[in-house]
Amino acid sequence: MENNWVKIYTSANYYQSEMVKQALAGYQIDSVLLNKQDSSHRTFGDVEVYIHQEDFSHAIEILILNQINT
Repeated sequence: MENNWVKIYTSANYYQSEMVKQALAGYQIDSVLLNKQDSSHRTFGDVEVYIHQEDFSHAIEILILNQINT
């Protein structure tokens, strides 16, 4: 992954990370999901949401306004 990406959210549930990604997309913030869950047992590992470094402060505001716990 490039150097200008920062992790903004982590969850053990894929759908929660996907909801964060969609919330950010609604504000034209590009994001990427990095699934670190075990492929055979979904109970191990996390799904992380990464954004561009320059969008960090705006993305934090969006998470706070939408009451998404980081």
